[in-house]
Amino acid sequence: MHKHLSLLLCTPLLAMAAMPIAADEPVDVVLIGGGIMSATLGTYLQELEPDWDIHLYERLGQVAEESSNAWNNAGSGHSAFMEMNYTPGDGNHVEIERAVKVTEQFEISRQFWAHQVDQGILSDPKAFINSVPHYALVWGEDDVAFLRERYARMTENPLYEGMEYSEDREEIAEWMPLVMAGRDENEPVAATRMQIGTEVNYGAQTRQLIEGLGASDNFTLSVNSEVRGLERNDDDTWHVTVKNLESGDETTVDARFVFIGAGGAALPLLQESGIPEADAYAGFPVGGQFLYTTNPEVVAQHPIKVYGKAGEGSPPMSVPHLDFRNLDGEPALFFGPFATFSSKFLKEGSWTDLFGSMTFNNVWPTAQVGMHNFNLVRYLVGQVMMSEEDRFEALQGFYPEANSDDWKLWTAGQRVQIIKKDPERGGLLQFGTEVVSSEDGSIAALLGASPGASTAAPIMLHLLENVFTERVQSDAWQEKLTQIIPSYGQRLSENPELLREMRAYTAKTLKLNEPVNAAETGTDAQTEVENAQPESEAADAGDESSADENADTQSEGQDAETEEVAL
Repeated sequence: MHKHLSLLLCTPLLAMAAMPIAADEPVDVVLIGGGIMSATLGTYLQELEPDWDIHLYERLGQVAEESSNAWNNAGSGHSAFMEMNYTPGDGNHVEIERAVKVTEQFEISRQFWAHQVDQGILSDPKAFINSVPHYALVWGEDDVAFLRERYARMTENPLYEGMEYSEDREEIAEWMPLVMAGRDENEPVAATRMQIGTEVNYGAQTRQLIEGLGASDNFTLSVNSEVRGLERNDDDTWHVTVKNLESGDETTVDARFVFIGAGGAALPLLQESGIPEADAYAGFPVGGQFLYTTNPEVVAQHPIKVYGKAGEGSPPMSVPHLDFRNLDGEPALFFGPFATFSSKFLKEGSWTDLFGSMTFNNVWPTAQVGMHNFNLVRYLVGQVMMSEEDRFEALQGFYPEANSDDWKLWTAGQRVQIIKKDPERGGLLQFGTEVVSSEDGSIAALLGASPGASTAAPIMLHLLENVFTERVQSDAWQEKLTQIIPSYGQRLSENPELLREMRAYTAKTLKLNEPVNAAETGTDAQTEVENAQPESEAADAGDESSADENADTQSEGQDAETEEVAL
């Protein structure tokens, strides 16, 4: 067990109390955390191995109450259509490689969700996903040149078929009247539009997935249950100690595989396991706030999502956006984010979380990040010091005629960015997600944040490939995975016909109101959606390269979504 350092230089953390003897027969899977990641992984495993016993433990009284809750995240189907932080560059050259990876990952998510609707696991797609066009908006000559180049590069790729670009103020005003009204007429503006964007309620989706898991006698959900200890047994199973937060009772369970999908709490639990892979990581907590309005007259003018460009020197998490949201049936607009700082790793966490996560292995990399990322420090200090007037002024940059009486401040979920120790480059602050697993694949954790929930399906698919490698390569799993993800093992960016088929299938199944490559085909989009079905030959279940090709996008301890700040 790790010895933890206290930043207050006090006594070390208390050792874990003695645990009662566990049952003789271990369960197959323990999932820690009742959010979208555990729900997604559990859903995969239940279909792949329906006889496996799966136990899920959630520390709060309900599932999906932390980062997966609709009020605690941006709610965008992050597909890189509008998120300009995925396409770095300037008016001369824009890199789109990361955007392509994110878009392909979101297409996998759509297929996973559509399959679960077909299976009856997800019962009501309209409750968790709806069509909301995605817009990128910039102003000023330099940023207009950037967006023009971004559009040119992206529309070379079939993933972005149908993207529209405009510098015409009247046309942009038709696209987003609320944003353009009252704007300086002498200032150049530009925007792109993708009509196949989506708004996703990950809380509703998580609840439906876990309800689907609960239909099996082999699934057990325990709420108000906090995992307090993880110890490896002599037979390489895991001894998991769980405390009931209502009764105070402690129980234990042994498990053949443990997944830590506990959001910000994942890092301390990973450290608790004692696996050497955890030594390379630390966490940096960053909170977020949004201004929001539910005024129906205002909301009705902006049934879209509009992302701007992060300011010079600002981190990716600072990208401003004005979004339509569907918060469990209540339409709203959100603007932000505004960063906050707290030493908590969860919104419902403890102020000691950051201090307790410091170890002899990660304290120096953490100090390096603090010393050398001056722009980030300056940004966070500036955000924390913002007044109510400052936040409203930022909103007016997007919505010039905003009325302050319509808007309220909401504190959203807490995120823990990854700090990774690199032998050659020192501490690395990473804005992304990363799967960390033990060498034997008996325990794994998801660390990090954005784009998070949008890519839960591909992230958990890659986790399966990392920790259940032999099973993934078996004919049985290959066949089943291809049923779940019809494009499994294939690059949609390199196969326009398959991409068109998958988008039509998922649009129909998820009841999305979107044109499906109508500009390319000249056919009626709605007819195409109604007639779309996934064809079994679209993705050959016998493709032996599928697992290897997917593994290329995320290996053990590395995720394709990671952005690094090298010191």
